[in-house]
Amino acid sequence: MAETLHIPEQASRREWIGLCVLSIACLVYSMDLSVLFLAVPAIVADLDPSASQLLWINDIYGFMVAGFLVTMGTLGDRIGRRRVLLMGAFAFGIASAFAAFSNSAGQLILARALLGIAGATIAPSTLSLIVNLFKNEAERNRAIGIWGTAFALGGLVGPLIGGILLQYFHWGSVFLINIPVMLLLLIVAPFLLPEYRNEDAGRLDFPSVLLSLATVLPVIYGLKHMAADGFQLAQLAPIGLGILVGVLFVRRQRRLSDPLIDLALFRVPAFTASLMVNLAGVFFVFGVFLFQNLFLQLVLGLSPLEAAIWSAPSAFVFAVMSFQAYRFTNRFGPVKTVLGGLVINAAGVAAMAVAAYAESLIGILGSSMIIGFGFAPVILTTTGLIVGTAPPERAGSASAISETSAEFGGALGIAVLGSLATFVYRLAMDRADLSGLDPVQAEAVSATLAGAVETAQSMPASASAVWLEAARSGFSLGFATCCVVAAVTLLLLAIVARRVYATAHINESTLTPH
Repeated sequence: MAETLHIPEQASRREWIGLCVLSIACLVYSMDLSVLFLAVPAIVADLDPSASQLLWINDIYGFMVAGFLVTMGTLGDRIGRRRVLLMGAFAFGIASAFAAFSNSAGQLILARALLGIAGATIAPSTLSLIVNLFKNEAERNRAIGIWGTAFALGGLVGPLIGGILLQYFHWGSVFLINIPVMLLLLIVAPFLLPEYRNEDAGRLDFPSVLLSLATVLPVIYGLKHMAADGFQLAQLAPIGLGILVGVLFVRRQRRLSDPLIDLALFRVPAFTASLMVNLAGVFFVFGVFLFQNLFLQLVLGLSPLEAAIWSAPSAFVFAVMSFQAYRFTNRFGPVKTVLGGLVINAAGVAAMAVAAYAESLIGILGSSMIIGFGFAPVILTTTGLIVGTAPPERAGSASAISETSAEFGGALGIAVLGSLATFVYRLAMDRADLSGLDPVQAEAVSATLAGAVETAQSMPASASAVWLEAARSGFSLGFATCCVVAAVTLLLLAIVARRVYATAHINESTLTPH
């Protein structure tokens, strides 16, 4: 007798409305990573923070998100994903009000830290709830695409919304806009979102929570400072400390019957390969796009607003591809989508290497559109593979691992590629004639292009900054070098991923292993 094929039921209007609510929450969470960019001058005028305090006001949110993702994802598996999301939404709203009415830099830093901890509940909870809402795989692919689009739009509209609010209101308004969205989530989520927990999960191991924080936070801290200040030996200390604690964390997980992270997930080839591709994709794209923004302003001389306008087409491509990525996954299967996206990414960064070396505005923007076309399907498809290959009871933990790897990938990409570009820039500037500058000016010009541009602007109009062109060429060469490294590595990654996916026996039309 023939076996009956089970086809998962399709989602109803309730599930799609629930996805919209989750996506709005994700958009707000993503906005808070960038909404402060334009508010910094107003905050400085009002609160008078020190340079160190200003750095923490900007960075502490991302640090706390990265540090608590694993804990919050695993906590959702244990006590309920909807419950953790609602607790986080409530805390996010309270912390937003605290931030909006802060009257000192210290209070604002604390409020941003609390926002980060609350925000860490959103990404893993929403992604794991999508797995519960959408049983049909084609619909789940589409839902993950919408989820990813919300994150992309949050990063894009954050500065825009912040700029509009700052034009008419106090800087605290950039935080107050979070409150009605979180209030909406608290009202409708109990009716639209299912609850899911692992009934067999044990108690949360608090030593593991502390070890995970002590692993993630020092590494992220070291990488971010490496990206901001250039490579220095002192920055290896927190990174080394984090790695050492990470070894202790892994050893503890192996001994526990209910670990914070199920290390068995990493023995699933499709899970590990997808995580590797996900991290590498974010690694290169974050680094390349950071260079693109600097290139537009420092090499081509565009204002921040002009750079943002010229970057809009590539941002539009990224948002559209995030929304439409499910069509590629459903049509070609996850493996072909991932491998094809990696090749397109490699072609895009290779084209950007040529454009950077030639200092071509049109070439840079066209290349970034190619990258956006390949990047979105890769990231969203690998995200679907990560959560799709994990057992349902571990979906929260798998989602948190995926998001944490993206945080690491972004920070690592900016730090490593930034250090490589700085190295190439300084080699190029060793041959420049800086004889007309005093030692302080010469050091600033030799260190970074930003320092060279600032030095040139501070000089009298009659002075000739002949070295500025050499500085711009040195930056362009460093940018191009990083793009070449990215292109070669992405092609090698595609070859490795193809072999690993073949070993995992991933069906070309489904995320589920045979």
